[in-house]
Amino acid sequence: MGAGISRLAPDAQRGRSLKPGLGDLPESCISSIFMYLDPPEICKFASLNRAFRGACLADYVWETKLPLNYRYLAYKLLNESSERLCKKEVYARLCRPNRFDGGTKEVWLDKRSGKLCLCISAKALKITGIDDRRYWNHIPTEESRFQSVAYLQQIWWFEVVGELEFEFPPGSYSLFFRLQLGKPSKRFGRRVCNIDQLHGWNIKPVRFQLSTSKGHQASSECYLHNPGNWVHYHVGDFVIENSGTPTKIKFSMMQIDCTHTKGGLCVDSVFIYPSEYRERD
Repeated sequence: MGAGISRLAPDAQRGRSLKPGLGDLPESCISSIFMYLDPPEICKFASLNRAFRGACLADYVWETKLPLNYRYLAYKLLNESSERLCKKEVYARLCRPNRFDGGTKEVWLDKRSGKLCLCISAKALKITGIDDRRYWNHIPTEESRFQSVAYLQQIWWFEVVGELEFEFPPGSYSLFFRLQLGKPSKRFGRRVCNIDQLHGWNIKPVRFQLSTSKGHQASSECYLHNPGNWVHYHVGDFVIENSGTPTKIKFSMMQIDCTHTKGGLCVDSVFIYPSEYRERD
């Protein structure tokens, strides 16, 4: 017993604390706490010590952050079974932009919330007259996620239609067209926007429509505005109540009054966001 006391004495003299620290917490306890934190916060705490790092790898922590249909997403977007990957790896890979349908569509999870976002390229849309270069051209630009946009020079009948079939997690979603009046380019390394061909959009509004296989319908009309800047035009909202089955979505925008021509418009893409993100745009 005397030898035991003599061993403790030097530690006490050197001021070492004998109280337990964070590193003494059981990993299971830390993992339970992580379930209430956002993914970025979990990753920050994982750098504290070995116990926190080990708790960060627990599958049941990351399964609470993944959308309910993560198995479908992993199979469709990652081309492999989610059972072969740890849940943290599944989450990390789904947060990256993942393209499908020949690279014309892109899906990713918001890193903080785990909510699903989707983007559809102009090349995946049915655009009246797109094959006639008198009316439309696909032009390269760094201002698009897909490095290219559809540019309208001039047309009488303006109509853009899109369809999508996808299994969404439960939640409320909003659909937008991303458009710009004017043709983007660069001059001496600086961004410029040519509006020489811009005309016709102030005469009649553009009509936007949305419908889903779940019975949701929405429509609105809006004059296109703010030349030289990308604008997200809200088409409508839809709700997914149950996951497990794909939802078919049809959406369009048109201005088919043939009493005048219109031109000078860039069509970049269609975005589908959780409705709570609308304030970001």
